[in-house]
Amino acid sequence: MISSITSSTKAQYTSSWKLWWRYCHEKAFDFYNANVNNILDFLSNCYRLGSSYGTLNSHRSAIALINTNKVSEDERLKRFFRGIFKLRPTFPKYNVTWNPNIVLDYLSGLCNETINLELLTKKTVMLLALASGQRIQTLSLVKTHNIKVYSDKIIIIIDDLVKTSGIGRAQPVLNLPFFVQNPNICPATTLQAYLNRTADHRTGNKVLFTYKKPFRPASTQTIGRWLKETLSASGIDTTIFSAHSTRHAATSSAARAGVSFDIIRKSAGWTEHSSIFANFYNRPIVDSDSNLLSNSQFVEQS
Repeated sequence: MISSITSSTKAQYTSSWKLWWRYCHEKAFDFYNANVNNILDFLSNCYRLGSSYGTLNSHRSAIALINTNKVSEDERLKRFFRGIFKLRPTFPKYNVTWNPNIVLDYLSGLCNETINLELLTKKTVMLLALASGQRIQTLSLVKTHNIKVYSDKIIIIIDDLVKTSGIGRAQPVLNLPFFVQNPNICPATTLQAYLNRTADHRTGNKVLFTYKKPFRPASTQTIGRWLKETLSASGIDTTIFSAHSTRHAATSSAARAGVSFDIIRKSAGWTEHSSIFANFYNRPIVDSDSNLLSNSQFVEQS
């Protein structure tokens, strides 16, 4: 049972379970077999202590995961959260997103053959993020033996479990066409340059490594920092936009360029019936008069 829960989920729910355990102990509630009234009492108390809608929702999910009663679909809980939203509303993090052309213009001035390893590393990571629309976690799992080079594209298969992995779900596939119109911002060409430059110090099968000794596989935190530093160097306001905003920018620009939602969904790793893109990612683009990221960066994956 424990193995069915990802480490990130356990980390997210740990604080909720601790609070719920203490509350159950104080109120003599059954930790594993609470009824809806018990849960509403707990959530109401958390609300009075200042918890946000998102925090309360995380508490609800954590309790539902271990509770023997099926409480998550109870109409009373639904009404409670509708009331919480009105009293303490929460909204998507971004109302707009940045134009990828701003970053691409910056990267186009960085020649793969002449820039140092630090810049080449950051350039590679940013182009992979923009071209694929994938999460940072997925980028950290790219392996050398899963890279297939063809005459017109590079295909990268991700064979590790990711956030969206599930029974019957396809694993992420990064499809990187050679962008011959401008090789300086071609993700496939830049990836090849990066692999050649790091061949001597790369150990194991991970692709992304730190650029200083001792060279180590890059963690998700490190990759996120590289993305944010590149955004800042490009002129993007990183007090507003985080590293994860590359996913918003890539998918929003693809939609504005006329790429179908089905192709964007497959490229970014959303499920067939997912409403995440429509609800949280599809945002107006600041400075959207320029041409957007090439449609070829979001070709349908086979």
